Amino acid sequence: MSGGPPSGATEPAVPSPGSGAVDPTPTLGREDVAHVAALARLALSDDELDMFTEQLARVIEHARDVAALDVADVPPTAHPLPVRNVLRADEPRGGLDRDEVLAAAPDVEDGRFKVPRIVGEAP
Repeated sequence: MSGGPPSGATEPAVPSPGSGAVDPTPTLGREDVAHVAALARLALSDDELDMFTEQLARVIEHARDVAALDVADVPPTAHPLPVRNVLRADEPRGGLDRDEVLAAAPDVEDGRFKVPRIVGEAP
């Protein structure tokens, strides 16, 4: 295999520095999708090749549209909305009264809940 682009494709376009515009990019062909599928060791039917060629062409077209946007005055962000903590403040407070809880338990032994033995029960 050669190190160049798949047959029928041309070298990818590079944006002109400072222009914000993208040079015309190559179109995605059925052969390109078949080549990538072979590299990924995927066996695609003719119908799948046609479907993926169309879908990937739409993805590349959208990427071209995004690359053509002038975002010079848009500050970088990590999230589109302001991030704020929605949890309440963690403030210590008292727990339940031990005697009251144990009084409601079905069985108590030495100030603790008594539960039936599950593993290794002696006969």
